[in-house]
Amino acid sequence: MPQGDRIPAMYGPAAELADRLARNAEAVCRHYLSSGRREGRYWLVGDINNNPGRSLYVRLRGVETGSGAAGKWTDAATGDHGDLLDLIAACRNLQSLRDTLDEARLFLSLPRTESHADRRPAAPVPTGSPEAARRLFAMSKPITGTVAQSYLRRRGITDVRHGDPLRFHPRCWYRGDDEDPRDRLRDAWPAIIAAVTDLDGTITGAHRTWLDPSGSHKADISTPRRAMGQLLGNAVRFGHAVDVLVAGEGIETMLSVRQVLPTLPMAAALSANHLAALILPPTLRRLYIAHDADPAGDRAQETLAERAIALGM
Repeated sequence: MPQGDRIPAMYGPAAELADRLARNAEAVCRHYLSSGRREGRYWLVGDINNNPGRSLYVRLRGVETGSGAAGKWTDAATGDHGDLLDLIAACRNLQSLRDTLDEARLFLSLPRTESHADRRPAAPVPTGSPEAARRLFAMSKPITGTVAQSYLRRRGITDVRHGDPLRFHPRCWYRGDDEDPRDRLRDAWPAIIAAVTDLDGTITGAHRTWLDPSGSHKADISTPRRAMGQLLGNAVRFGHAVDVLVAGEGIETMLSVRQVLPTLPMAAALSANHLAALILPPTLRRLYIAHDADPAGDRAQETLAERAIALGM
């Protein structure tokens, strides 16, 4: 980022976090600058906004101090430079040091700092409510390097980006039903947590996919996929739709479609009924519907297509 906007000189916890990030410089780049690639001791990418190219370079290895230290970056086109905390702040458009440090801790799977006011126990919220969904998503972490990433790769899904609404919870609570064995009625499993949002990006719900600890398949429970919160009209969104959108039912279905159509915004409505009721952006001009090949999917496709046509799309 420009020198005038850089994070102030760091001491204590900030310096420690910057050092931890520098020791994991390549992992930081793969997460926040996924459009780039490694060449020798450097990670090359177009700019701080993760556009393809070679203008911005991040040193992955170097001496412990000085301008050659690991994690230092420079954009040759603009002259902007900094360390990995500066990079994270710019990539996430964070305006305060505290928010930047919290984001760094999230990436490193470290606990966030808390003020005295923050330490008061959070008031309980109704089970399955939008607020419960927001809390679940907030306490989850990035999927990079977790069994969630292993699971998706086994499904042929490798295009998972840092801006995607997907996170990982190592022990997500699962309440069993009559179809589960007695020893699995109340249990916790690793899970992929997906944020359900409205058109403004507000989290209204969450979808959970419980996984086997090996990451090779879903958890051996009766209902390994469940959603909570306000779902009707909303979706798990991949990218920001303006004039074009691909809409479908399942999260993995839409991620699979994105493997071959990587530039198009996608929305997973989570079921056929919810697909039929999906709220469409008012600026939309072209809609592709990736429905399941069954009667429910056919009906959802017909209903959504009729609504889109009525809206002039």
